[in-house]
Amino acid sequence: MIVARTGNEAMAEAMRQINPDVVAAYPITPATEVVQLFASFVHDGVVTTEFVPAESEHSAISACVGAAAAGARVMTSTASQGLALMHEILFIGAGLRLPMVICLVNRALSSPINIHCDHSDSLASRDSGWIQIFSENTQEAYDSTIMAVKMSEEALLPAMVTTDGFIISHGMERIELVDDAEVPKFLGERKVRYSLLNVEDPITLGALDLQDYYFEHKRSEIDAMNHTLPIIEKVQKEFGDRFGRYYPIIDEFMMDDAEVAVMAMGSTGGTTKVAIKRLREKGKKVGLIRCRIYRPFPKEAMLKTITKAKVLGIMDRADTLSTLGGHLYSECRSILFESNKRPLLKNYIYGLGGRDISIEEIEAVFDDLLMIHKSNKVDKDIVYYGVRGE
Repeated sequence: MIVARTGNEAMAEAMRQINPDVVAAYPITPATEVVQLFASFVHDGVVTTEFVPAESEHSAISACVGAAAAGARVMTSTASQGLALMHEILFIGAGLRLPMVICLVNRALSSPINIHCDHSDSLASRDSGWIQIFSENTQEAYDSTIMAVKMSEEALLPAMVTTDGFIISHGMERIELVDDAEVPKFLGERKVRYSLLNVEDPITLGALDLQDYYFEHKRSEIDAMNHTLPIIEKVQKEFGDRFGRYYPIIDEFMMDDAEVAVMAMGSTGGTTKVAIKRLREKGKKVGLIRCRIYRPFPKEAMLKTITKAKVLGIMDRADTLSTLGGHLYSECRSILFESNKRPLLKNYIYGLGGRDISIEEIEAVFDDLLMIHKSNKVDKDIVYYGVRGE
């Protein structure tokens, strides 16, 4: 069914079709609408979900952890400071190997106070043990929300699906919904291996774990993340085979003969594709590498893709505050360390606090990269693109 939906509406529709056992949430802009709409489905009896209106995001994710440990299929939604308040519990959910999904609307972290998009919130939690999926548009956000439930339950790791705040969350787009009856068939029942409610087979969760076994338990979690990419690829293929929409780990656009390329995450990927089409009409060999799956980081696939280009401009919508540039830039430099083929790299930190990035500005980035390709020299490897006076 073809409908017009905002990103928030699309995620709420996906949650309706998933019909999770428990949703615990606390409102925060610009993600409030996701659970607000879902709460109306609960009120109207459209779903059978137990909805828990918590007193904070910390309480919301804590309730999700408890419900997941009891064997429930669990979801929530948040943004920015809300995710930051959940931060402590994110590690607990992952460490206990509990499947659950957060519909995350990316928004800048304070201070100063800002309600618009950058990726500082989800990237601040990049090492918490959660699968992270970045969406380019509303259709992808809807599809990824459905897929994330299955990925999470098969990997026994929690997942977050992100959309860019206001750009996707409140932007109306034409999308195709899966038939209501098909989503439960695709997901199947959650296969519960252990449950706190099973008194016949009691378990302990969250026990004190000192020098004796903490390292081994943490190593088990690390190993699970190391083996998650094949699960993600399998679920994406199953989704494509059933519904006709296939998603890659890394989205390549016109990379076969590209001399220079841009790498980005989120909605900027769509803007960049328009810029590429315009530049291709002028005979310029440019391309896009869009990182969809950020955690686990797809090292081998990323290395194969980025070495296609002679020059790569990496666009980060957050900064690590480490003097080393953005998150994508730092990690791409890391995986290139032992590579025999290394493109010249330049990092563009852009769009913090929701500052717009236009098609023309991305074209200017490509022009800069083409000049680097011509001179074979990078004068300044990290720039703060779009800042007044720079």
